[in-house]
Amino acid sequence: MVGILGFLPTLAQALDKPGFNWKSLIIGFSTAHYLFETYLSLRQYRVLQRESPPKALEGAVDQETFLKTQTYSRAKSRFGFFSSLYSFLLDTSIVFFDALPKFWGIAGTVLKLWAPARFSGQISQSVVFFLGYNFVSTLLTLPLSIYSTFVLEEKFGFNKQTPSLFITDFIKTQLLTAVIGGPLLSAFLKIIIYFGGQFFYYLWLFTLVFQIIAIVVYPILIQPLFNKVTPMEDGKIKTEVEKLAIELKFPLKDLFVIDGSKRSAHSNAYFYGLPWKKHIVIYDTLIDKFEADEVVAVLAHELGHWALSHTTKMLIIQQIHLFTIFVLFSVFINNASLYQSFGFGGQKPVMIGFILFSDILEPLNSVLAFALSLLSRKHEYEADAFAVKLNYAMELSQALIKLHIQNLSTMDADWLYSSYHYSHPILPERLQAMGWKNEKKEE
Repeated sequence: MVGILGFLPTLAQALDKPGFNWKSLIIGFSTAHYLFETYLSLRQYRVLQRESPPKALEGAVDQETFLKTQTYSRAKSRFGFFSSLYSFLLDTSIVFFDALPKFWGIAGTVLKLWAPARFSGQISQSVVFFLGYNFVSTLLTLPLSIYSTFVLEEKFGFNKQTPSLFITDFIKTQLLTAVIGGPLLSAFLKIIIYFGGQFFYYLWLFTLVFQIIAIVVYPILIQPLFNKVTPMEDGKIKTEVEKLAIELKFPLKDLFVIDGSKRSAHSNAYFYGLPWKKHIVIYDTLIDKFEADEVVAVLAHELGHWALSHTTKMLIIQQIHLFTIFVLFSVFINNASLYQSFGFGGQKPVMIGFILFSDILEPLNSVLAFALSLLSRKHEYEADAFAVKLNYAMELSQALIKLHIQNLSTMDADWLYSSYHYSHPILPERLQAMGWKNEKKEE
């Protein structure tokens, strides 16, 4: 490890080539990524034009329901074609027309005109840049969010948000970004500047501590700003879940119900918390639309992820990935040719360097996303098998079918598209793996 890290200064010097056109390289990466994503989406769109469900679903999903899921998926896919093109053109324009140095200059001007002298410097300018750039980017993509919520989701009966709730959420999100993002970015930059070439050790440790704090703080201070979370009332679901938690030695502290129906008709369930104290949260839409045994079966699947250490494994992988990113960033942080290629001259703002470095990492991130999707699907199969061993095979199968029908989830997929994009196997694959048989079909 020490030998590899000792090679970093040599690598940094080798990559800092005067006159090298980093801008063209990044635009090339972005274009290749966009074309690849579009190719996959076109393959998937052809599958979404099929009019008959996969054989594994015959008898479980009627023709009318399957066609409705296909219609919904095609509508989302068409919107995806437009939104991805819009995002690609927007991101490319920002790079091509040197928007970053212009925004950076504006942030500096704002500080000089409106902030006290003690707030001058790279960190303060970076915070102003971050908040302003994030706000403008959000405004530019806001029409897409409005269309997705109030046109696309509304058309298929999923949207439950009112315009006032949408606006309130938007304002709360921007305020939270300023309140949390500003200090967090300041600490991020301070660590890098203070520790110099060895910053990646301390920066990784800082982010790990922040993640742990966020796990504790989020449900107490942040989530209540958006959703109402209440203790689950006594009943069969609560009794069975608590019984299951005791059987598996799951450290269940609380069982909550969240008002997901406030914004959407989609259903879900999840758990969170520290290793010794976990909380399970169930969407009210799941409780209202499913039988008690089916809800418990879904939670048996989720607890399978915990029992099989899937969450721990993914956390370790994420930490290794994060540490690797910080190490690689140390190679580019002082790359003069990178900053000059984007119009920064002699300036080398750390935050700008990290943004540009993230663009350079795009091919590596795509490969990693593919690998993580493969691992995630493996974990989903294992969690399903765990629930089957607990004798929830039929209930979980029925719940999955209902979830897909009520959420109008895609029930068929192109193999390459699903391999790259889907973190879960598609419904026919999961049912086959669980040995599900349609009793009505057999009759």
